[in-house]
Amino acid sequence: MADGLTDFARGAVHDLHAVLKESVRRRLAEGGGNRREGDYGVRVLAAYETDPDVWWTRLLQVLTGSGVDTDEEILAAARAVLRAERRTSHITVDVPGAPGALVRESTCQGPMS
Repeated sequence: MADGLTDFARGAVHDLHAVLKESVRRRLAEGGGNRREGDYGVRVLAAYETDPDVWWTRLLQVLTGSGVDTDEEILAAARAVLRAERRTSHITVDVPGAPGALVRESTCQGPMS
């Protein structure tokens, strides 16, 4: 029974990650009304998912430059992910000199997959 609950909790974390990722993608796509910037932000997010070590700094710049780091909807979704991950005990937080923490999940494919 405990394994079933653990699997359910991990599924819930995965679902919350999907909601967070979609919220971030949508906000980046808006690009502050600038289609070109929106496309660039979405491309950086996609590149980050394939190679986080290379794209981490650029993604951080795009997120802060687009206001994602202060968007209340996104912050609420990120808090929900953090709470859920704490309950399943499989979280690492990577904050390389960042003013705000971004979550990198260590047990799934990528941080927002």
